Amino acid sequence: MKRQNAYQLTPSIMPVVFAVALLWVIQSAGVLFHLDLSLLGVIPHDVVRLYGIVTSPLVHGSYEHLFNNTLPLIVLGSMVRYGYPSSKGKVLLWAWLTSGVGIWLFGRESVHLGASGVSHGLFFFLFTVSLLRKDKRSVALMMIAFFMYGGMVMSIFPRDPGISYEAHFFGALGGVIAAALYWKRDPKPAIKRYKWESHADEDDPVIGDLWQQSPHPDQPDTHSRHNVAQQHEHGHNAHPHSHRHDRHYH
Repeated sequence: MKRQNAYQLTPSIMPVVFAVALLWVIQSAGVLFHLDLSLLGVIPHDVVRLYGIVTSPLVHGSYEHLFNNTLPLIVLGSMVRYGYPSSKGKVLLWAWLTSGVGIWLFGRESVHLGASGVSHGLFFFLFTVSLLRKDKRSVALMMIAFFMYGGMVMSIFPRDPGISYEAHFFGALGGVIAAALYWKRDPKPAIKRYKWESHADEDDPVIGDLWQQSPHPDQPDTHSRHNVAQQHEHGHNAHPHSHRHDRHYH
């Protein structure tokens, strides 16, 4: 039975699209039925609102807030699912929970909600894991992610009082931790070798290693000169009587 290839693009994108569509359903339900979605957010140091660690990425303050998170979640989530099919779930879990726990422990006194912490975790996972693995697939995914969302490197620091940089920072921390733990979990892509590469180290079938024995054209052929000298010497010693005969004629 033929094994199914884990690295497939469409199966990687569709679950992420459905998950983000669910966020739009939740936001629309809150608007249509006048629900206070902020009740699902996390409030730092409030034991009663500990559940917000799990529920806060599911709700957003407005459609604009959700819209700003939609494309990064789809793109980065699809990259993680495509490039790291064996560790994708753990990466999401680390980004999700680390962001929420960090907010609850160290966040400013406010209601924190939104999925931007998750998207930052996915981005920093792709960035860090590419530095550890250094294979073509991970580097290519990192370059695409950095080209599109490289600004996330700066958004982990406080800039706008209305933006939860704590969610960004701790989500990014969760992505880095996941990369350090699971960077070996997914196999690296096989390196393709061509036929001419396999014969690169073999000797030429006709010449072989004769090129190592032949003298350089600019160097004197000492071997040939030595043979000529030997032949000349043997030539004088091979006919001793002929020399005497010459002397007799003189």
